[in-house]
Amino acid sequence: MSATIDDVKDKSFDYIICGGGTAGLTLAARLTEDPKTTVLVLEAGAANIGDMAIMRPASFGSHFGKPEYSWNHETVKQKMTGDSIHLWQRGKGLGGSSAINFLCWIKPPAKEIDDFERLGNPGWNWKNYEKYIQRTEGFTPPSEEVRKALKLNLDNWSLGTNGPLGIAYPFTIEEGELKVQETLKNAGIPLASRPMNGDPAGTYFAPCTYDLKTHTRTYAVTAFYIPNKDRPNLTVLVQAHVNRINAASDSESEFTAESIEFEHNGQVYTARAKKEIILSTGALKTPQLLELSGIGNPTVLRKLGIPTRVDLPGVGSNVQEHTLVGVSFELRDDVKFETLDILSDPEVLKKHLELHSAGTGIFTSGIIGFTFATLGHISPRADEIIKAAEDKIMKNANNYPPGLLEQYKILLERLRNDAGCEFISFPGMCSQPNPPEKGKRYISFYVALNYTFSRGTIHAISKDPAVDPELDPRYFEEEVDLRVWVEMVKFARNLRNIPPLRDMTTKELNPGPDVQTDEEIAAWIKKIMTTTWHTAGSCSMLPKANGGVVDPQLKVYGTKNLRVVDLSIVPLHFAAHPQATVYALAEQAADIIKGTFRT
Repeated sequence: MSATIDDVKDKSFDYIICGGGTAGLTLAARLTEDPKTTVLVLEAGAANIGDMAIMRPASFGSHFGKPEYSWNHETVKQKMTGDSIHLWQRGKGLGGSSAINFLCWIKPPAKEIDDFERLGNPGWNWKNYEKYIQRTEGFTPPSEEVRKALKLNLDNWSLGTNGPLGIAYPFTIEEGELKVQETLKNAGIPLASRPMNGDPAGTYFAPCTYDLKTHTRTYAVTAFYIPNKDRPNLTVLVQAHVNRINAASDSESEFTAESIEFEHNGQVYTARAKKEIILSTGALKTPQLLELSGIGNPTVLRKLGIPTRVDLPGVGSNVQEHTLVGVSFELRDDVKFETLDILSDPEVLKKHLELHSAGTGIFTSGIIGFTFATLGHISPRADEIIKAAEDKIMKNANNYPPGLLEQYKILLERLRNDAGCEFISFPGMCSQPNPPEKGKRYISFYVALNYTFSRGTIHAISKDPAVDPELDPRYFEEEVDLRVWVEMVKFARNLRNIPPLRDMTTKELNPGPDVQTDEEIAAWIKKIMTTTWHTAGSCSMLPKANGGVVDPQLKVYGTKNLRVVDLSIVPLHFAAHPQATVYALAEQAADIIKGTFRT
């Protein structure tokens, strides 16, 4: 139920979940399937239920900068990008980032999930991933007409069809998307055979978190909160900002989480947990919460004047991020392709808002064109780049923090063999720095870097929970990241020379004619790059000796009853948009907490 403060303050619950986002709501719904289990969810944002700004598809990025929908976090200045500060927005409100993401339903390569287990986490493997993600998936297969139009062969695809999260191809799919895919095939990229079942190498059309009946977004709220909100054993309090976790005793050798301190409408309250406290506040905030509770690196805690309750140096380290740039081409005026550019005209925008209410128009479209390729497939310099990275890594092997060399060896394997170079077809202009020309339409490619060697940190810088932690991704600290990305941009730019895209476009808008050499491409990337909003690893599930924060049961080392269930636990990032994986992670976590999980 949606609670008032009187339902929560000084009350006790079996489980308290901090964060009502993707993982938090999934976990709450699964735990409260047992009517005897009581769960409290504390969410810092508002409910925003039924808000069409969230529910309307194809509203990409429209929530950023709006405090009712988005936390607008900033990184520290990045030395390698000209002292730029980068924005790291996250979803604010019930549903978290599943309420404002770009609705992409992408699953990672099977071997990259198996790498979780390889790094010391029994039971965290692709076999279990598939089992748990199908509990969430409510896929509506496309009609025969749509299959034929998109030339879709789903015979080898397997998605869950009975889960609560609606997944479907959007109602409106432009013919131009087929021509873009044909261009990629002509560039030597094969069709992906089983992208939803662990083998995404190639090009394919991906479904979205989209409700075909209502033409609206599906997300953690529609899947896991609304169907269960009337359960008497589920209590959800919004606009409740968690400050810290209180221990049962200062003297115990092991930290027993007893209560949560949180702020609601300017007042500070507590709520008690009879069994466990679970942090699902995301990769940016979970390490800060641990540190404010005295769990972390003693050097960091000492600077804040916080006594160390659990000495755990891995908190806030091993931070990994996906990043992207946009490459845009101008479409010929006679090409039939209704892109999002048309919405810059207020009258056209008004018309399409009306069309959406009738179940048609551009707001019933989505981002569906995805391509994953190996570095060797897209660049003749792959061997040279990989060899240089390997030489540097082996030369510095004795200088890395514990466990990082093992991760780097896996990343080198991936660079050689796996499809981590991602290209996303975007129907519109989404690039910088050159602005669009009025009345023109564009086709763009997000060029997304997924295998990053650079490692960042996230640490609290104040005892005040309202002060953001210091977010430092350390972009391009490892030069291999930039070298790979330059090659990816070159491949994306060359797509304009390949039919049918060659015959659909007039010129390149960005990077533009002034950017030609590798050095110029690298400078352009550094100037305009952005996050893909996929930060992971800040509370890694690894052996404690290797910088781990949680064990394979997701329990924080040195604590009796404190777990983390969000993207921060991912030990080594994977080549996929993480939405699906967060649901799978939460589904598996629910069984672990219930005691029903079997490896």
